[in-house]
Amino acid sequence: MTLNDWLTQHTLFTGDAHVMLMAGAAALCIGLSKSGLSGTATLNVVLMAQAFGARESVGLVLPLLIVADFMGYFINRHGGGWRQVLPMAPPAIAGVILGWLLLGHIDNQAARVVIGWVIIALLCFKLLLDARRQDFIALTEHRGFAWTMGLGAGVTTMLANAAGPVMTVYLLSRRMEKKDHLGVFSRFFLFINLFKVPFSANLGIIHPRSLATNLVMLPAVVLGILLGWQILKRIPQKPFEHTLFVLTLVAAVWMLLG
Repeated sequence: MTLNDWLTQHTLFTGDAHVMLMAGAAALCIGLSKSGLSGTATLNVVLMAQAFGARESVGLVLPLLIVADFMGYFINRHGGGWRQVLPMAPPAIAGVILGWLLLGHIDNQAARVVIGWVIIALLCFKLLLDARRQDFIALTEHRGFAWTMGLGAGVTTMLANAAGPVMTVYLLSRRMEKKDHLGVFSRFFLFINLFKVPFSANLGIIHPRSLATNLVMLPAVVLGILLGWQILKRIPQKPFEHTLFVLTLVAAVWMLLG
């Protein structure tokens, strides 16, 4: 049996080189995002959706994120604490359950549209945050802010594994030191991604073939983390993030039109 035969029989790869290239790039983006290049997080969502289908990709990405989350938690374990995750946990759990109910009632084409619009909305949210950061921080004093952010994070992470921007806004409002910010960020996503596993399995989007696909893609995630650390040392983050923003927007529109 050749390697290509094994991939076709035991994974979600079909032997199409184009699909393997997009999947490898998406896995690399997962690693880059966990190294600190946050703009790559949304790009991996659309790449995986194009490679494997929008609905299937949600479950396919999750185990890779969990592996990266464990690595991120280990690296940032001395910053922040689990107590700081607690205010976001109940609404995020409710959001995951809501996202699970929605994902269970839509087909792959509808999932493409939903994920495409979720990504575009998050990109617009990022632009608004960058332009009016102080106004947003003023809103954080409202008593319902943590619940709104938590519910939004739960829904977007279940539908598209794309809650990073929402969690970033919440943590900015807490005015944490960078070390604590990264520590709480890592803990929250480790917790919420592990919580999502039984829901994704129930929807049939995590299964033996998807897990075998994860094993094939895992080296690219690790490579992305190592590469991300080197990029952060050598390339200014802002131009890099701006380029990724444009690429993600193009990919999201591609999903909607496809």
